[in-house]
Amino acid sequence: MTIEQTALRGAADPPPATGAWREGDPPGRRQWFSHPDTFELEGGGALPGFVLAFETWGRLNAERTNAVLLEHAFTGDSHAAGAPGPGHPSPGWWTALIGPGLPLDTDRYFLVAANALGGCQGSTGPSSLAPDGTPWGSRFPVLTLRDLVAAESHLATWLGIPRWRAVIGGSMGGNRTLEWAATWPERVAAIMVLGCAAATPAEHIALGSAQIHAITADPGWFGGDYHHLPPGAGPHRGLGTARRIAHLAYRSETEIDQRFGRDPQAGEDPLQGGRFAVESYFDHHADKLVRRFDAGSYVTLTRVRNSHDLGRGRGGVEAALAGIAAEAVVARLSGDRMYRPSTLDQLATGIPGCAGVSEIVSPHGHDGFLTATDQIGPLMRSLLE
Repeated sequence: MTIEQTALRGAADPPPATGAWREGDPPGRRQWFSHPDTFELEGGGALPGFVLAFETWGRLNAERTNAVLLEHAFTGDSHAAGAPGPGHPSPGWWTALIGPGLPLDTDRYFLVAANALGGCQGSTGPSSLAPDGTPWGSRFPVLTLRDLVAAESHLATWLGIPRWRAVIGGSMGGNRTLEWAATWPERVAAIMVLGCAAATPAEHIALGSAQIHAITADPGWFGGDYHHLPPGAGPHRGLGTARRIAHLAYRSETEIDQRFGRDPQAGEDPLQGGRFAVESYFDHHADKLVRRFDAGSYVTLTRVRNSHDLGRGRGGVEAALAGIAAEAVVARLSGDRMYRPSTLDQLATGIPGCAGVSEIVSPHGHDGFLTATDQIGPLMRSLLE
């Protein structure tokens, strides 16, 4: 059974984390870090240990000063670079930026990307087995962004990285980058954040809530305990609907109008029950996600994103940003329907080590943090060099 098939009911369980990380392992090979001790969570719950899947590129230098952490976005994973493979229907999300001589130069830097705690590509999440040998399902505890970053801090310690040369991320990966810099200012020399916020605004909470309801209202949800069902069962219809809602916010209004207009899908007539071309496009992205992502992880991570607030327990957002010691590059995305320019201005103004906001001009809206690599690359070079 493939990972793509099992994703319809819940992601495949990760292989046992038996091997230790070895410097010089093949780049982009998925590996596993196992934290065996009880892991206390911000909300008061706990996990009896956890596993993080991760991938690396380049080599850690003798001084251990060249490590760069790449933080993936909401439904991303550790596959930041490389060809498609099991569980990865597409190339790595920043493949164009990673490699010898590229902005994330693997001849100079040791790059690390970890699948977020709560995810479904090898890290502990709702589809993983609990201590009783059955999937966590509805019993999986509530996580926050700080829990995800705390798990990564254990990975960094295990890898022997005392301080990141840089932490870089877009969207939810940018939120995690901010949490790293605010929680451990002494462990982060520089940060780059694209299309993110210091705290999730009410509109996004509402949007996330609609996606959660789409999944939990699916008869295949079974209260979150659907992982025992046969392949093809589970809340995949609700998950597809959630993806359609989200994707509308990820792409710009201009791109959607210019790319599709009111054209019908080839061979279909909307007046006879057929689809418009734009409907087919959203159906494609819904089907693509359903085949690689677990609905329980989608709900878990949506709640993580909704609860994001850098200022919680730190005297407010302004105080939290002021406590960031890292040099910072902040970039906003033209046509971004997720984060307004003022949201990124707040970050640039509040972080002492930021010289101002950079603008990424892209027709793809929020998803420009993935597609506009020709503009993102020079910003990365300026930060790292």
